[in-house]
Amino acid sequence: MTQSVSARKGSGDWLREALPKIVLSPSLALVLIFVYGFIFFTFYLSFTDSRLLPSFGWVGAENYDKLFSLRAWDIAVNNLLVFGGLYILICCALGLGLAILLDQKIRSEGFIRTIYLYPMALSFIVTGTAWKWFLDPGIGLEAVVQSWGFTSFEFDWIKNRDMAIYTIVIAAVWQTSGFVMAMFLAGLRGIDNEVLKAAQIDGASNWALYRRIVIPQLRPAFMSAFVVLAHMAIKSYDLVIALTNGGPGRATELPATFMYSYTFTRNQMGIGAASATIMLMTIAAIIVPYLWSELREKK
Repeated sequence: MTQSVSARKGSGDWLREALPKIVLSPSLALVLIFVYGFIFFTFYLSFTDSRLLPSFGWVGAENYDKLFSLRAWDIAVNNLLVFGGLYILICCALGLGLAILLDQKIRSEGFIRTIYLYPMALSFIVTGTAWKWFLDPGIGLEAVVQSWGFTSFEFDWIKNRDMAIYTIVIAAVWQTSGFVMAMFLAGLRGIDNEVLKAAQIDGASNWALYRRIVIPQLRPAFMSAFVVLAHMAIKSYDLVIALTNGGPGRATELPATFMYSYTFTRNQMGIGAASATIMLMTIAAIIVPYLWSELREKK
């Protein structure tokens, strides 16, 4: 009798331990195949002579040599440096400023916070389309201001090859700055008020308070914001396509749009796979050290 009861308990314990693994195994298998499997397949294609369709003719690093010799790739990388640098810098500065403003316990904080966060609920396609209409000289801001009588007003950045990349920055900052604000606001609310009160008693000004105490303690929030924004900048595709379609010319071409055009439009799948691999390595170079530092701090 005792043996049968212990056997039933043993089988029940085994089932409780195995059930989560059984339930999660299909999802895990799909992730392994359709995420990591295709990542490895793309990496392999970057060393083949694939064009319209995948091919298995090995060409070594030839696609990478061709990639780095293409002027279009140089333009895409330079645009990414401009876009990514301004995007991260402005989002962090604006997000921090908004977070400090909301941290003053102002009235209707919840309502204002919701307004700032609302753009993040939209897709980049919607954001790009809306800003395309807004910046179009024929129907957008320029036309409206001129209709008010300011006929000399011009704002044709979206049609200007030298200024078009900054329209991508404007739209991306509008979309994401509220999310960065929420990250900084969470960091501000986690700072010990006793430390701040002690500094105020010692005569520290508000500027010194933020410069010496508050902002240094927001280092984790800054790191998290940098990683998220850098990742979003590198893989930006839908916003660019909806807003400028990479134009005028190649003025707003980014690595993500370059990868798509060379893979599916120019039928250069090997070069497209090489560019995708470079993008993945760049993202990994940002995320892996961050994750390593976070795990190290927890230990």
